[in-house]
Amino acid sequence: MDDDAQVALPPGIDLLWGLRPRPRRGPKPTLSLDRIVAKAVEIADAEGLGPLSMSRLAEDLGFTTMSLYRYVASKDELLTLMMNTAAADVPVPSDPAEGWRPGLARWARETLVLFRRHPWALQIPISGPPLEPNNLAWMEYGLRSLAGTGLAAGEKIGVILLINGYVRNEARLSGELAQGMQQRSSAQPTPTYGQALRRLLDPEKFPYLWEIVESGVFDDDESYGDAEFEFGLERVLDGIEALVRERSAGSASADLG
Repeated sequence: MDDDAQVALPPGIDLLWGLRPRPRRGPKPTLSLDRIVAKAVEIADAEGLGPLSMSRLAEDLGFTTMSLYRYVASKDELLTLMMNTAAADVPVPSDPAEGWRPGLARWARETLVLFRRHPWALQIPISGPPLEPNNLAWMEYGLRSLAGTGLAAGEKIGVILLINGYVRNEARLSGELAQGMQQRSSAQPTPTYGQALRRLLDPEKFPYLWEIVESGVFDDDESYGDAEFEFGLERVLDGIEALVRERSAGSASADLG
C-alpha cells in the first residue's frame, strides 16, 4: 500500500478533500453538512467560540444533537470545516507584474480582513500547518507573489509564516483592545493612555518613556488600528526586501564568477 494512504489526517481534512464520502442526508432532508457548518460560523461570528457547542448548534437548527453527529464526527472536525468555510473568499492571485512587495502587502491586508470578519478563527489553537483546501489556496496566493524573488524554498515559506504571524498578532491585539475600550466606555469615561501615564510616571525614573508621553502620541483617543498595522507591515516588508536584495546580489556575483 502507498505510504501516503496510511498518513493519519486531522479530523475533517479527509472530508474536505473528498477522501471520505460526504454524509448522506438522513430522513430529514432539510439538514445538511453545509447548513450545519454555516450555522456554526454564524454563531461564532456573533458570539465567539465560547457559546458554540454541538447541543447549542442542534438547538438553533431545530434538530437533536445526535442528528448532527450523522454529519460531523466531533467538535474538532466541526472547527476544521468552519476554518475552511471562513477562508472561502480566496483573493484573486496577484499579477506577477505587480511585484512581490505590493503582492505580499495585499495578501497581508486581505488576511487581516479575514480575521476581522471571523475573529473566532484566532481562538482555535494552531496544532500544525494548514491542510484545509481554502487555507492552502491562501498560501498558494502568498507564494505566487514571491515567485520571482530568487528566495530559496525554505525562505519563501519563512516569509509566509512571518507575515501570517504578524497579521494574526495585529488582528488579535486590535480586537482585544477594541473590546476592552468598549467595555470601559460603557461603564464610565476613561482617560487617554497619556493622561494615565502622566499621573503615574516619575519623569526622572522613566525619562525615555516620559519623552514619548510628552510628545502627545498617547493622547489619541482612537483605538489601535490600520495606521499601526500599516507601519508594522512596512517594516516587516523592509526586512524581507533586504533579504531579496541580498539573494539577488549573490546570484549576480555567482553569474559573473
